[in-house]
Amino acid sequence: MTARSERIRTVDEFDLLAAADSPLHAIDPRAKLLTVLLAVAVIASYPRHTVAGMAPLFLLPAAWLALGRVPLGFVLRRLLPALPFVLLMAIFNPLIDRAPLVEAGGIALSGGWISFASILLRFLLGMSLAILLVACTGFNTLCSALLRLHAPRVFVVQLLLLYRYIFLLADEARRVRLAYALRSGGERAVALPVAGSMLGQLLLRVMGRGQRIHQAMLGRGFTGDLPVRHTFRWHRRDTLFLLGWAVWIILARAVNIPDQLGLFVIKALA
Repeated sequence: MTARSERIRTVDEFDLLAAADSPLHAIDPRAKLLTVLLAVAVIASYPRHTVAGMAPLFLLPAAWLALGRVPLGFVLRRLLPALPFVLLMAIFNPLIDRAPLVEAGGIALSGGWISFASILLRFLLGMSLAILLVACTGFNTLCSALLRLHAPRVFVVQLLLLYRYIFLLADEARRVRLAYALRSGGERAVALPVAGSMLGQLLLRVMGRGQRIHQAMLGRGFTGDLPVRHTFRWHRRDTLFLLGWAVWIILARAVNIPDQLGLFVIKALA
């Protein structure tokens, strides 16, 4: 399978999942979008050394996986490409913050390792929710929900164009990389002195292709707006869905549920 075929297959997987029928698919996309936005805001608000306190929030993606009937492997495959960037960002924390913070099993853990684990948990929570939101809603429907929530139309149009044409950038990068491999005797690694020139060529190729696409769109009557149809309506179940998850998310932020459960168990065994 070619690289382009793989990217098209990925987009098709999202579209196929979004067209499925499940209890989560039946929820108004605005309710799902607001739930995810609230969850992401709460995840970002935790102190940098919080790990166990965020555990109750994993109920949200776990429930959405079950309700939306989304395969776990699909979500994991979408998480893996971004994981190295998160690891690169968080790996320096143990080197910077070496002060012991907690002790578990006779092993002292520094604040750097705790914040490292916290960053990974935030990434897993936020990205899995975003993937499930698109998979159980559809990107076009999600953009329509943004418009219904009075998001700036120019922002929504940019999202739609990015989603539709992101594979073109990757396709141009693949062509530049292939041209380099053919001219360098099959070397896989790109020489550092050549990397800058390749990036410049890629930028020029992408700009030229983008201009041709824009001219083609203008020739077909494009006026700066992409019409997005919507057929969803707000129902009582959507209100209950949003309020229920909002209460759980706020409760998980206001109360350290794992600590409270641990104290309850200790008192019960005492």
